[in-house]
Amino acid sequence: MTIHDLDATGLLCPLPVLKLRKRLAGIDTGDCMRLRADDPAAIVDVPHFCTEAGHALVETLDEGDAQVYLVRKGG
Repeated sequence: MTIHDLDATGLLCPLPVLKLRKRLAGIDTGDCMRLRADDPAAIVDVPHFCTEAGHALVETLDEGDAQVYLVRKGG
């Protein structure tokens, strides 16, 4: 399993999720994307996107003023 990084800090809804979707399309199923975002809407948007798109939200962490989401690409 490979973990890729995506820094979406400073971006507002819907850009963090749109960038996450685009980057997930380019990685292998089962690999993970670590998304860092400081948009308050991401707290709702990222889990909803994962559920709707069939990806697994593995972990959510607070990191200073941002949140870090570890998303495993589904099949």
